Amino acid sequence: MRRHEVGGAPTDRDAERGWEVARPLGGTSLDGVRMAGYRDRAAAGLDLRVLPQPAVILVIGLGSEPLTVESATGQRPLRSLVAALSPGPARVRGERVECVEVRLSPRAAYGLLGVSPPELDGSITSLADLWGARERRLREQLVEATTWQERLALTDGFLAERAAAAPSMAPEVAAAWDTIVARRGRVRVGDLAASSGWSRKRLRTRFHAQLGLTPKRAAMLVRFDHAVRALCAGESASAVALTCGYADQPHLHRDVAALAGCTPGALVRRLTSAG
Repeated sequence: MRRHEVGGAPTDRDAERGWEVARPLGGTSLDGVRMAGYRDRAAAGLDLRVLPQPAVILVIGLGSEPLTVESATGQRPLRSLVAALSPGPARVRGERVECVEVRLSPRAAYGLLGVSPPELDGSITSLADLWGARERRLREQLVEATTWQERLALTDGFLAERAAAAPSMAPEVAAAWDTIVARRGRVRVGDLAASSGWSRKRLRTRFHAQLGLTPKRAAMLVRFDHAVRALCAGESASAVALTCGYADQPHLHRDVAALAGCTPGALVRRLTSAG
């Protein structure tokens, strides 16, 4: 599990750093849901800087000790958590961590979380506060399971049950989000409104109510996510600004500063540092 962010697919570097990583062998049963199991085999400790990304992240802790979440509001021990799309500066720490991590697309999160995305208020929240006794029971079942595949199957089944009774996102909002993702954030809000048949104001209101972000902020987040990946792949800031749809390199710098609190160069060093 990487030091730099909550979420994303496990990588070979995770195993190199002493993390056991397990993925569901048959995939997941729901669209927009990805998951993995993690165990800190080397007892190296967990130190995650949380970055905004176009997904909602659930972490269900299975170890004996809770995770520690550090944010602008202080420190809080949490056995499980949910990180909103744009959670603000935060850090997650832990020792001998063992957990299941679930990555939800905003479309999936809308139905599965059981709360309106704006209620997350751009923060990291206790999953127990959202799901109550159901979260506790799921965590107990995961702890009792003897294999990662059993744990991942339990998590998948739990989410499938929630999905069966989940509300559907408005088709216009879903289509607007899909367009933002397909265009990698390079889209005008006016064009999204025209495609939906709604006014810009109505699209903004409904989009925010169901995703917790405005269309403009969502496009900014998706563009930033692609830019971060390109920067970490070794592309220069000037090339990334051009290929990812920024007006110029200063525009890229402003967005990185706004979302990550540092320069593109500093962000790459943070994300690619070992350990």
